[in-house]
Amino acid sequence: MTDKKIVFLDADTLSRDVVLRSPDFAHEWTNHPATRPAEVVSRLAGAEIAVTNKVRLDRQHLHQLPALRLVAVAATGTDCVDKAACAELGITVVNIRDYAGITVPEHVFSLVLALRRNLVAYRDDVRAGRWQEAGQFCFHDHPIRDLAGSTIGIIGEGALGQGVAALARAFGMQVMFAAHKGVDGLGPLYTPWDDVLAGADVLSLHCPLIPATEGLLGLVEFEAMRRRPLIINTARGPLIRDEDLEIALDRGLVGGAGLDVTMPEPPAKDSAFMRLARRPDTIVTPHIAWASVEAQQTLADQLVDLIEAYAAGAPRNVVSGEF
Repeated sequence: MTDKKIVFLDADTLSRDVVLRSPDFAHEWTNHPATRPAEVVSRLAGAEIAVTNKVRLDRQHLHQLPALRLVAVAATGTDCVDKAACAELGITVVNIRDYAGITVPEHVFSLVLALRRNLVAYRDDVRAGRWQEAGQFCFHDHPIRDLAGSTIGIIGEGALGQGVAALARAFGMQVMFAAHKGVDGLGPLYTPWDDVLAGADVLSLHCPLIPATEGLLGLVEFEAMRRRPLIINTARGPLIRDEDLEIALDRGLVGGAGLDVTMPEPPAKDSAFMRLARRPDTIVTPHIAWASVEAQQTLADQLVDLIEAYAAGAPRNVVSGEF
């Protein structure tokens, strides 16, 4: 039996603490720490299995890779792969699922709590000597708000959205799942889109990036928000128009933002996203909501499971359509 050639294009997207076990069939596995667009075709030449986390596989790449039969995305989101081209060429696409149900909701609430309680501002004040200047046991330069009794709007009702909802209820928050934009009558789980915008104190995004969701939150949506909510995005950067969020923060339409994602990653130094990162009402993290050691190990184990399932002729987590 000929060894199957497996190439991981961006292996450094996984922590060195993660153990990536060897598949149980004859194979040749090559790890590249990172891969530039111009290197994709040469590195995948002759490979039957490509593993990518965020390296893009476009139509122009795929048409030059006749041996390629499987793209294993080491993540849930598959917007980095031209799935229509894969379908035309008979290339199976699989992705990781249900591995981040703890780490992402915990990161969401790390951002929410830090923003609602102004933790970064108070930390910076203490470092700058403000406590000594106050001359008493505390000072109240920044407002602190409880979560109990407030309302969270969740865009995306999958495993991550449900995980966020469970933590929100534990904090005593009211939970609204947003109906799809412009769509009513989806059932009792959903609150109409406009009602979520108007009624949320926190708005958290957990939907995939597809053409229908790109630019989901822009200035029109921010102007419809009545309670100056916190905007939390741990999903995909293009769901939010960064320039519009900047305007909304300047105008006081929203109360703050916790952002873990953008596009491209890393962002350009002069981008609107980096201007947001420097604001006192915004906390930015470098796309690490998913990245607890426990979650990464679950991802790595599932990745090899999926490759083994494909090799056995029974592929799992096959992606179709826009997802």
